[in-house]
Amino acid sequence: MPIDTRRVRGPEVSQSLSLFIRDPATTLPSDGTREDGRKRDQVDVRPIFVRCGLVSQAKGSAYIEAGNTKLMCSVYGPREIERKDETDMKYGRLTTDMRFAPFSCPERRSWIQGSEEKDLSLMLLESLQPAVCLHKYPRSQIEVNVMVLENSGSVVAHAVTCASLALADAGIEMYDLVLGCSIQQDGNSYLIDPTYLEEQKRCSGSGENQGGLMVSFLPSLNQLSGMQSVGEMAEETLTAGVRTCIEGCYKLYPVIQKSLAKAVRRETPLPSES
Repeated sequence: MPIDTRRVRGPEVSQSLSLFIRDPATTLPSDGTREDGRKRDQVDVRPIFVRCGLVSQAKGSAYIEAGNTKLMCSVYGPREIERKDETDMKYGRLTTDMRFAPFSCPERRSWIQGSEEKDLSLMLLESLQPAVCLHKYPRSQIEVNVMVLENSGSVVAHAVTCASLALADAGIEMYDLVLGCSIQQDGNSYLIDPTYLEEQKRCSGSGENQGGLMVSFLPSLNQLSGMQSVGEMAEETLTAGVRTCIEGCYKLYPVIQKSLAKAVRRETPLPSES
């Protein structure tokens, strides 16, 4: 019998990969700590890793990891709008597209953009648009594409940060960087930068006071560019949550600055020696 040399022959005896996969946690710890060991009621965001310029085909790009949440953003443009009925545009147009990879969530998703992704794209647009100097790009369009590679919570907040960094990497003029931070109320305590399991607890409706808040913040100008609140939250809790999210953005700001400065030094050629 001839051997098919185009295929890699596996071992005669093998075991299923599912035997080596650790079952994900389905309940939150009851001793006051969080799933990843962080404390409640503390501005303790997850450690992040950021890098610019990973997509060579794009004008600017950025990659961010926050815990197990992983996102990539690519920016294209500014491109001239060719439609005749839009030739008198005095301001440029910013478009956003946010999608989840099929393998990004515990339940497999489709490549086709659904209603949830359209809503998240609109939230991303509303958070970024106040920071971009669109009057500098008349009759032009700037495209921002965000791909969620792994969803481990707070994807919208980190998508705002990643997209802002990609815009800066593309050389788009901005008033300031935009940083995102989210918080979730869990009873009488709050959870900053919630994980996927903590967000699912809110969506399931178990317990009381399960509201959530996402804030987009311009740190140098000390201004908010966007805010979204879901669920039921008291006015005092909402005000305190905004302050907590701003404090979380300030904790992320030095890391974002350092990553952007490193990208600029990498792209700037060294002066030639005489």
